[in-house]
Amino acid sequence: MKGAKVLQVGPLSERFNRRLAEEYGAEPYWKQADGPAFLAEYGGTFEVLVTSARFGCSPAMLEALPSLRAICSFGVGYDAIPLEAVRRRGIPLSNTPEVLNECVADLAMGLLIDGARRIAEADRFVRAGQWRIGNFPLATRVSGKRLGIVGLGRIGQAVARRSSGFDMAVRYHNRRPVDGCSYGHEPSLVELARWADFLVLTCPGGPATHHLVDAEVLAALGPKGLLVNVARGSVVDEAALVAALADGRLGAAALDVFEQEPQVPAALLEMPNVVLLPHIGSATGETRLQMEELVIANLQAFIDKGELLTPV
Repeated sequence: MKGAKVLQVGPLSERFNRRLAEEYGAEPYWKQADGPAFLAEYGGTFEVLVTSARFGCSPAMLEALPSLRAICSFGVGYDAIPLEAVRRRGIPLSNTPEVLNECVADLAMGLLIDGARRIAEADRFVRAGQWRIGNFPLATRVSGKRLGIVGLGRIGQAVARRSSGFDMAVRYHNRRPVDGCSYGHEPSLVELARWADFLVLTCPGGPATHHLVDAEVLAALGPKGLLVNVARGSVVDEAALVAALADGRLGAAALDVFEQEPQVPAALLEMPNVVLLPHIGSATGETRLQMEELVIANLQAFIDKGELLTPV
């Protein structure tokens, strides 16, 4: 695999882009004036694709890369990559698990606290000079509440660990119970939402979880409930979420992800009981560097040995 041709789908950090170009001769697809025409002429020369959970790889791009032998992706999610087609062709795919668990879990707890205690809203209240006029409304206590987690994988478990510092009761919803787990498994997502004060989403995206959180789940969470999403925007029926918040059937939402990023529904922008972040779950200098290093390590391992270190 020495000298394997590398195609980079979209830009990441300047440091990472430069390293891929200098050390691996990676071609920057995003800089091509006509991407499909570029692939039609040169697609057959590329053996490794470097992408991310954001940029993914479309079915058309995959088809235009007949010599592709591996995909190295930056991020945990791979719902933007056509997995069935990749598997049919026997193309191994790597992601960057583990290294971002703690930062995403930190952010989930931050969103939970912000959404419950109305921190961002209170900040706007002070900045607008409203404190001189009157007191800020009461918020919701965090400690001692009931936490429902949808998707008790690595990130979900990290969120559950953090919740112990707030003396929360924890239950979770998975397709099947997690072996050796001390938290209560709830087979029904609706019943989990009905039980929980806070519902945190940490499950994968993709067809299996598309609109998993629908109008029924939101109604079960209720007018005092808080929805926190650090998973994928596709997990939530966004139209149903907007309607539930507008009608008062859901108390609040704290969101790091959306269905059509970077587009955010205009209605959410106007709601004071919604915290909106620009998909920054892993966005710390320390974690992004670790993610970059893991992508490079996967790429180098495939070039050296034809194997990936963290295959999906």
